[in-house]
Amino acid sequence: MQQESSPLCAADIGPDLSKGFAFLSGGRGENGSPIIIFPEFPAFSELQEQEFHNVLTYLTSVPSLSASGVGFILVIDRRQDRWASVKGTLLRIAGSFPGNLQLVLVLRPTTLLQRTLSDFLFKFSKDEFKMKVPVIMLSSVTELHSYIDRTQLTQELGGTQEYCHEKWISHRTAIEGFALMVKKTAQTLQAFGTELAETELPNDVEATSNLLTTHTEKKDKMKEDLKIALSQGGRLLESINEPFVSNPDYNMNHDELENLATVQRLLGQLDETETAFDDFWERHQTKLEQCLQLRHFEHNFREVRAHLDQVADKLSGFSEVGISPAHGEHILKELTNHEERTCVLDRALALASDADILIESSHYAVDSILPKCSELRAVCEEVGTVLKAKKAHLLKAMELHSSLEKATKWCEDGIYLLASQPVDKCQSQDGAEAALQEIERYLDTANQHKLTDLNGIWRDYESVLTSDFREQVERVFQKQLSMQEMFEKRRISLKKLAAKQTRPVQPVAPRPEAIIKSPHSSPGSNQFIYALIQNGSRPPSLSEEEENLAVLRRHVMNELLETERAYVEELLCVLQGYADEMDNPSMAHLIPITLHNKKDVLFGNMAEIYQFHNKTFLRELEAYTDYPELVGRCFLERMTDLQIYEKYCQNKPRSESLWRQCSDCAFFQECQKKLEHKLGLDSYLLKPVQRITKYQLLLKELLKYSKGCEGSEDLQDALSSILGILKAVNDSMHLIAITGYEGNLSELGRLLMQGSFSVWTEHKKGHAKVKDLARFKPMQRHLFLHEKALLFCKKREENGEGYEKAPSYSFKHSLSMSAVGITENAKGDNKKFEIWCNSREEVYIVQAPTTEIKTAWVNEIRKVLTGQLKACREHLSLSLPFLFHHHPSIPTKRPLFCDMLIISFLFTGFNKASLSMDASEENDGYSSAEDPLNSDPEDEGKKLSPGRYVVVADYDKGGAQDLSVKSGDMVQLVREGSDGQW
Repeated sequence: MQQESSPLCAADIGPDLSKGFAFLSGGRGENGSPIIIFPEFPAFSELQEQEFHNVLTYLTSVPSLSASGVGFILVIDRRQDRWASVKGTLLRIAGSFPGNLQLVLVLRPTTLLQRTLSDFLFKFSKDEFKMKVPVIMLSSVTELHSYIDRTQLTQELGGTQEYCHEKWISHRTAIEGFALMVKKTAQTLQAFGTELAETELPNDVEATSNLLTTHTEKKDKMKEDLKIALSQGGRLLESINEPFVSNPDYNMNHDELENLATVQRLLGQLDETETAFDDFWERHQTKLEQCLQLRHFEHNFREVRAHLDQVADKLSGFSEVGISPAHGEHILKELTNHEERTCVLDRALALASDADILIESSHYAVDSILPKCSELRAVCEEVGTVLKAKKAHLLKAMELHSSLEKATKWCEDGIYLLASQPVDKCQSQDGAEAALQEIERYLDTANQHKLTDLNGIWRDYESVLTSDFREQVERVFQKQLSMQEMFEKRRISLKKLAAKQTRPVQPVAPRPEAIIKSPHSSPGSNQFIYALIQNGSRPPSLSEEEENLAVLRRHVMNELLETERAYVEELLCVLQGYADEMDNPSMAHLIPITLHNKKDVLFGNMAEIYQFHNKTFLRELEAYTDYPELVGRCFLERMTDLQIYEKYCQNKPRSESLWRQCSDCAFFQECQKKLEHKLGLDSYLLKPVQRITKYQLLLKELLKYSKGCEGSEDLQDALSSILGILKAVNDSMHLIAITGYEGNLSELGRLLMQGSFSVWTEHKKGHAKVKDLARFKPMQRHLFLHEKALLFCKKREENGEGYEKAPSYSFKHSLSMSAVGITENAKGDNKKFEIWCNSREEVYIVQAPTTEIKTAWVNEIRKVLTGQLKACREHLSLSLPFLFHHHPSIPTKRPLFCDMLIISFLFTGFNKASLSMDASEENDGYSSAEDPLNSDPEDEGKKLSPGRYVVVADYDKGGAQDLSVKSGDMVQLVREGSDGQW
């Protein structure tokens, strides 16, 4: 059973076959019986039984079943051997021949003795062989030829057949190896086909694509194996046909013909297997490709459908009509850009077209694709319709905005026309006629810009008229009516002046009380002052000028509101289009490392500025729309909030530096492309700086048209405050450029003044005055005046571009404002003043660029010192009663100057020298440490009398000989030295 299940192969018994003790020559008997030849083999008796059995078993398995079924013919050649060998061979064959036998032909030994013995002994041993077939003893090959044709015998047996045992073994080994390869290939293809047939289709694009790639790679490997097998079979076929190719007359024996047929059959099987596999693979590949197409379609459908929903939601929010033509155009552009950026409609329709192709190609999932295709087209049509309607809505609104803008410009041009007509020329008949013609021409050419029919507007633009829009139209229409009324009044006045007189008119100089003059009029005011004329016309009242000024105020107010709204929108655009995108994960790959975690540096507190303007300031400004002359109150109430611009401006140099490093990066370019901005981000980062300056210009303009009106003082105060903010911003920009100061600048109090000066220094040691070596060559110093200290810095050269051109300042020296005094006028130059301390032991002579700058600084320093003096008085008024009440040993009638000595004692390190200045040298000095309390002159030179005193403030010792005291400590004054030390 084992042999049947695992038949022998030539490769398995190659050594046994190569011995050649038996072989198939390829010859056949008359009835087609295969011939097995046992050639001369002296060592036949020494063969192992297994070797003999394996070889005979293999040889009997080689011929076809039809041939082997007839039975084998054995030719045993023992011509050179003995009878014992013949007997042994026959006994072994009889005992273990695995196939059917038809005839056994023995070429007996040719020697006389052995031939005689074989004839004699064969007769007596015939029954021992137990063979059911005839065993014929032959004496020569001639007798053999009578049983088997010579063409079926090898040349050793006197035949004509060519036989090479090694070649036969080689062919058999190759044929069997090829057959095994064909079998394994067929099994592998079958297993692979089963795997493909049982594979479930994935549900996503990536898995389907991976599966298709994997299966394709396996298929390619199978095809490569088939190619190798076919190549091997082809070579084997060529080897079998080689004798026929070299000799066309060559006749193949039966075994060669069977080998040829076997190889051809195996090659045919391979071809059939390959064809079947290719057909199966084509169907499987088509299915996988259609599955991949379906997964791509489903994935794209989900994306497009989500985008369509987003577009629909976006469109639902586009219900605005804008506040101006530019704003409406911006909304329309944003809507169009949104459509163009996403291209969702085109993409959806393209996807539907792709679905049509899938359906036409008989896709296996037509029932799933068709509904989605229909859904895409329906949603696209719906979104397209809504988009078209929204665009038409916005275009209608923009058309009305354009009409309003033209009407508004008509009014503004009319205002300036009325305001620009010279008064003196209008007093003459010719001048009045010229002015009248100018007005008539303007009215004739400007009629096309007016809103002529309000009811027609309500009817034609009903779909876009929101409540705010309706109010805007009414305001413009009323403004237009007011303008027409103003023109009509002016025309009446000019017509009267232009009428021909019936008699000469003598201009009469009016009495002073007869001239109507505004208390706030100026030589450049646009007033109509006419002489009394005979026909009784009166000079127009100032109400006409006031009306013109009111219109101008409203014009400035409108500009303030419109620019404020545009400013808020620009801030929002920057924050959403740039700042928020820095947190967008899909944009992270475009952001350079330099920008990481630097959003606060780049944008500063812009978000805080936007929130203030959007939620608070814009709404409060809108409340003053009809009262522009009172808008100064709004600025004054929000002046503290407007100081957020100081923080923004202080951060601007850092922002500018960061922008220069990253301005060319792909992130900013992509954001700018999405926003459709012509200008880069740096232009929008400058908007807050420009806005605070714009307030100054608008307030100046309003103040010019509000002289004498209620609220003009508030406008003036607001303008001053805005200028103060601008100055603080400018000062702070210099302040942040200070380098080398080891302390905290914020502890020095508010920065009051800053500027560049020429400075000389001189110091007094003992009673002799020693001048610095640089006394006659001034130092260039930049001074920063704070509430608590005065800083001396050296200005460095300006380098770079933009904000890098701003100078920097190296810290050199500082003076505490609690220890300084000033002398307003220094000798030799009215632009010089002195700053000194420690009773003029240290003197700094400061020369300002102009006398005005010197005066401003001196006044500001005086304010600081006066403020310190006031604070000192308040402290004394609280502290001294406790001193005298709880300690009766302290004299109760001590001069008040002594109280100041106690304060000085506590705050100046036991030194009273700074309490007064050197009056012999200077006559206009001032210090916070001077005696300001009207003390008795006789007491100023007196020393402090010994006794007990109470400390009213802490003092830490500054040197080894100083004394540390705490507030409330009792101290005993022993004596006061001649040098002023206690």
